[in-house]
Amino acid sequence: MLRELTQAVEEAGFCLRGGFELDGTQRHALPTNCASAETAVLIGNAGPAMWDRFTATPHQSPDPLDGWTKESLIAVAERFGAVTVFPFQRPYLPFQRWLMKAEPCHLSPLGIVIHPRYGLWHALRGALLFSHKIEFPPVKPIPSPCGACPEKLCLSACPAQAFSKRGYEARSCLGELAGKDAGNCMALGCLARRACPIGADYRYSPAQACFHMKAFQDAFCATKP
Repeated sequence: MLRELTQAVEEAGFCLRGGFELDGTQRHALPTNCASAETAVLIGNAGPAMWDRFTATPHQSPDPLDGWTKESLIAVAERFGAVTVFPFQRPYLPFQRWLMKAEPCHLSPLGIVIHPRYGLWHALRGALLFSHKIEFPPVKPIPSPCGACPEKLCLSACPAQAFSKRGYEARSCLGELAGKDAGNCMALGCLARRACPIGADYRYSPAQACFHMKAFQDAFCATKP
């Protein structure tokens, strides 16, 4: 089944990002329609495949990528008898912690999960929850690549100095995006993210990076008091 599921996920434009057996605490945090879930299979993206499929599929929605993702993954879930949950839906679920359980990932100094192959150029788009157990190979621990990076260029590259040991200052970042930096981070993607050498082959294209930066900017502005 896992082979067929992986193929179906890839045909939809995504990649299977591992999975794990849910314990009682994790199951308790799920929506009520997922009470019988035994296994979570994580679905995400890395590289251009998802963006190429998304841009080739017309979709009318206030949040086109989220809407397309939902439609695409629900279709896969129905085929395999699973229930879907998404990181953009409330109540928000701990997708970052799930990913670090399913793959050898770590939190980077930017607060973004870093993958040993994809670097910072990947994301989770949803999870398929199954009411039966699915066996996954054990996750082989791999040290974080950030531990072998003494320069921490990601922290110093931000023109707004939005990243520090204290955390992330979103207002500084948004102020830079709305000002003189419109042709840099806004057009090409976060400069701090681009400073990381890991996963350079998976960097988003300018069109994809700009799309995500604009969505981030719009989401933040929509929540401002």
